[in-house]
Amino acid sequence: MRLCSIFGRATRLVVIVVLAAALTGAAAKVSAAETEQVQATGSHEAAKPERQSWSFAGLFGKYDPAQLQRGLQVYREVCSNCHSLKLIAFRDLADPDGPAFSEAQAKALAEEYKIKDGPNDAGDMFERPGRLSDYFPWNFPNEQAARAALGAVPPDMSLLAKARTYERGFPLFLIDPIIQYQERGVDYIYALLNGYTNDKDPNWNEYFPGHRIAMPNPLSDGVVDYSDGSPKTVQQYSKDISAFLMWASEPKLVERKRVGFRVLIYLAVFAALLYLVKRKIWARLHRGGADSH
Repeated sequence: MRLCSIFGRATRLVVIVVLAAALTGAAAKVSAAETEQVQATGSHEAAKPERQSWSFAGLFGKYDPAQLQRGLQVYREVCSNCHSLKLIAFRDLADPDGPAFSEAQAKALAEEYKIKDGPNDAGDMFERPGRLSDYFPWNFPNEQAARAALGAVPPDMSLLAKARTYERGFPLFLIDPIIQYQERGVDYIYALLNGYTNDKDPNWNEYFPGHRIAMPNPLSDGVVDYSDGSPKTVQQYSKDISAFLMWASEPKLVERKRVGFRVLIYLAVFAALLYLVKRKIWARLHRGGADSH
């Protein structure tokens, strides 16, 4: 009995030693990985995106049609493999304040897609070429299929530039309404696409919280062939797709600014008229008071 007890204690001791060694090794690997990431950025915290220069920034800013057309090309050749663009119709591409395609160009682009429609007279679903009234189709038939293929459902890109943001901190968040800074989302997207700075880990991103992002680096130099002579670099691709996503999120931005400027002029003129009326009324009251004395 004593020999059995001693043997049992020895066995438990060996198991404890093996488990401790395994946990120590795992902790060492995690620590090494964290150390490598800290060495790459100097911090565990996500870096703050820098403010970029955009054609649509400011009170009189407007979209650059050539940039939006390049951004659409990046979306079609890279991003659409995973992400949807459900709220954008092909007819929107002919918006003069947006990509400014001609109606014929937008129609030809729509016809490159196969749209599932139906049922027909026989009760069957069928595919047809896209029309201007159709919305961009997704590569996956449903979210379950996307989750099965990718492990998660990629976010729809229609409102991505408005849904993503970051904290600017004090006192910048007080200044932003005054300078009309509304590009936090598009600045974040641009920074994120340029934040894959660890060559050993395609999912490590400098600007993503925790530095671990499910989407591996989607861009590389030369992956999209521009025909207008623009640089075929990650920086240019990310700039163009970010601007396109800003337009997708707010296609009426230019019209809103145009109407807003007219409203400001109206309010300024109205305020001036009210001031003149006020002075005239009070001038009469002052004269009436002086006559009574």
